[in-house]
Parts: sequence; structure tokens; C-alpha cells
Amino acid sequence: MLTILGFVMIATFLVLIMMKKMSPMAALVLIPALFCILVGQGAHLGDYVLKGIGDLAPTAAMLMFAIIYFGVMIDVGLFDPIVRGILKFCKADPVRVVVGTALLAAIVSLDGDGSTTFMITVSALYPLYKRLKMSLVVMTGVAATANGVMNTLPWGGPTARAATALKLDAGDIFVPMIPALAVGLVAVFALSYVLGRRERKRLGVLTLGDTRLVTETADEKETEQVLVGAGAGGTGGTGTGARLGAGGAGTDAGADRDAATGAGGRADDDDGLQVLDPERATLRPKLYWFNAALTLALLTLLILQVMPIPVLFLLGAALALTVNFPHMKDQKARVAAHAENVLNVSGMVFAAAVFTGVLTGTGMVEHMARWLVSGIPDALGPHMGLVTGILSIPLTYFMSNDGFYFGIVPILAEAGAAHGVAPIEIARASLVGQALHMSSPLVPAVYVLVGMAKVEFGDHTKFTVKWAALTSLVVLCAGVLFGIL
Repeated sequence: MLTILGFVMIATFLVLIMMKKMSPMAALVLIPALFCILVGQGAHLGDYVLKGIGDLAPTAAMLMFAIIYFGVMIDVGLFDPIVRGILKFCKADPVRVVVGTALLAAIVSLDGDGSTTFMITVSALYPLYKRLKMSLVVMTGVAATANGVMNTLPWGGPTARAATALKLDAGDIFVPMIPALAVGLVAVFALSYVLGRRERKRLGVLTLGDTRLVTETADEKETEQVLVGAGAGGTGGTGTGARLGAGGAGTDAGADRDAATGAGGRADDDDGLQVLDPERATLRPKLYWFNAALTLALLTLLILQVMPIPVLFLLGAALALTVNFPHMKDQKARVAAHAENVLNVSGMVFAAAVFTGVLTGTGMVEHMARWLVSGIPDALGPHMGLVTGILSIPLTYFMSNDGFYFGIVPILAEAGAAHGVAPIEIARASLVGQALHMSSPLVPAVYVLVGMAKVEFGDHTKFTVKWAALTSLVVLCAGVLFGIL
């Protein structure tokens, strides 16, 4: 019964948010509460929720202070040169923009943390996507899938968990998987190219003015024009999909109106973009190298795991605010500027705590996992590596990494050992599903991604799941072909 109710609960949640019948936050809270009552454990709902909140509280704290830290770094201009370089490379070609999204997300993912990857990627590319009227779900889908592949680094979560659960060395798990993961990353770039071509066909002729700004004025004399096909504008993830005028300034008058205002914040969806305003009052050019060194030191300490990640970002945010904005009034203004993102993301994390708390506390997740494992035929025993890789795709989407690696992988390793399959092979195969895992509703970082990109979680899910699952299958097939699995 618990097995059936577990699957029904997850399916109900996904259907409701993809059909936009409920907001993700409400669905994450109300649906598990209802099912907790249905399984006869309503009296323990409070305990399950508090346990889930306790487990996710450090993540919520990390996200809160990470958003403030990177928000301040964006305000003071740390990433402006990177954004200008991206704009110069991408020009107004949607293919370059989408491939650049995958490249930037993959590079930043080297820090091993999905939240920071999404914050930097969205902050850098959101203005360009909006200015060119490109689909924002393309950006979130590509960024999440690229980060999922890179999330398998030894200092990232999955590999470390697999190593701990099976008492193996993380390097022994990761290094042999590099060829298969590299093929997966190539698949992400190929996907980016295909999606970019689709956007190019949809949008038609685009122009982009002065690459220093994402906004452009009507009297600009010089423009970069990229002929991107004759397709008429259509509807897409961002709205109308209207074309910009060829050989002149864009037709988005709202961008012109708001270009000169703002202090590093982001305008509403229908307004102009002001993230890269080179005249904004929050810029701190004299402190550029200090901020660069502080960020590099923070990411280094994060990778080395010198201190808990929430503590690192808490200290970093406090130091960044104090040095860049020594006056109390300015510090309050910067915190207030990023309060919306902080509230949205931390709220989603605590709502997700209800979902995970009920799923785990009632025993649903354990019954679901054991049902799946018990359904494996004995004839597939010698191929448990392949079976683990296949199971990792759905299981890491419907479960947290902790639940999968500490609850399921040891069971799979035990079953494999009975047929002569080494635990190291099971550990490597368990990494296959990470491309899809990063878009799971149980991953707090995905709410940073969709929140900052102003994309509905249901839209992101409908668009991304098929491509991320395909990427995971590519990694699996490459692992088999290379003899790794």
C-alpha cells in the first residue's frame, strides 16, 4: 500500500504543477500532508515535517546567504567583464547564446555546488535572453543538464556519497567514468546547438547594439546584426517571440525607458533590463580585485570543504557587505534588493522539507525502492551495473541523493556482489542519473534556477525532463561501450 501511495503522491504532485493547477510551494506542502493522513499517520505529520526542516535547514541557510553574496558581487560589478565577454561572443545569434549557456554552466560547475552555478549563469545570461526574447526555459534546461553532468566531480555530492556508502575511494569511482561523462557533456553541447537552431528559426532576424549594455537606445548608430533566418516570430517560453528590427534598434521600447535607471536589480518581465547598467551607483571598481580574490578564496574553501558551506557563505556575505557598503543604510538597501529571491528560494526549500519529510518518515520511499529492486529478475544479476545505471535515472529524480546513495545503492551493491559484480562498478553506474537529478523537485538548487530566471517550475519540468533523461542515457550507453559499466 505504501508503495502505491508513494508513486501516486509523486505523480499527483508532478501533474498538478505541470498543469499549473497549484503553485509548487502549495503542492509541496498540501499534497504530502494529505497523503500522510491517507496512510493513517496524520498524527505524526508534525514530527515528519520538523525532521525534514531540520535536514534541509543548513541548505536553506546556505542558499539565503549565497544569494546575498552573489547578489552583492553582481551589484558591485564583479561579473560585468564576464557578461561583456559573453555578449561579445554571442552577439545576437541564438545558437551561440544557448551553447554559451552550456559552456558557462559547465565551467562554473567546477566549484561543485549547483546553487552558485545557477546564480552566476542566470545573472550573466538572463538579460541577454530577455533582450533577444529567447525562451527562458531553454536557458534553465541547458544550465540544469550541464550542471547535472558536472555534478559528478569528486568534490560534488553524488560521488562523495557513493564513496561513503560503499566505503570506496571517490577518485577510483570518478576517474574511470571520465570518458562516459565527457560524452555526456558533448551531448549537452549538441543539445544546446539543436535548441539554439530552433530558437534561431523561431525568432528570425535579430540585432544587438552596444555589447556593454543589454539595453539599447533608439539613436544608436552602430549595431551588430546577425542574420538568423527568415522564420517569423512565434510564441515561446518568454511570451510573444517578436522579432527585433533588422539594421536598427530593437522594438522593445520598455528597454529604452528603463536603461538608465536601477542599481543592479532586475526589472519586471515586461520592463527593460538594467542588470548591466555601467553607470549604476552600486559599482565598486576600486574594490574589483578584492571582490575577485574574496570570491576565489570562497570557492576554494568550498571545494576543500574547510568549513560547512552555509558558514562559508554567511561569513562571505557579511564580509562582502561590510567592505563594499560600509554604511548601514547601503547594507540594508542591498539586502532588501535581494530579499525577494531569498524569500522565494528559502520558502521553496522549507516547503520541499514537508514533501521529503513525509516521503521518508512514512516509509514510502523505502517501500518504493525495495519494490523496484525486488522486481529485478535473477537473470539480470550479472548485469547489475547496467541495471543500477538505468534505475539511477528515475530514482535520483524521485529521491534525494542521500536517500538514493545511502538507502538504495548499498542494496544494489549487495545484490550485485551475489553475482560477482564489484561494488565499484555499482558506484560508477549510480552516477548516471545525475543529469536528470538536478531538475528534481527535491533539489533545492533548482528553485534558485527557476526563481532567478522567473520560469514556472512546471514549465521547466515539462521542457527539461526529456532532454536530461536522454543525456543520462547517453552517459549510460557510453559507459557500456567503453567497458566502464
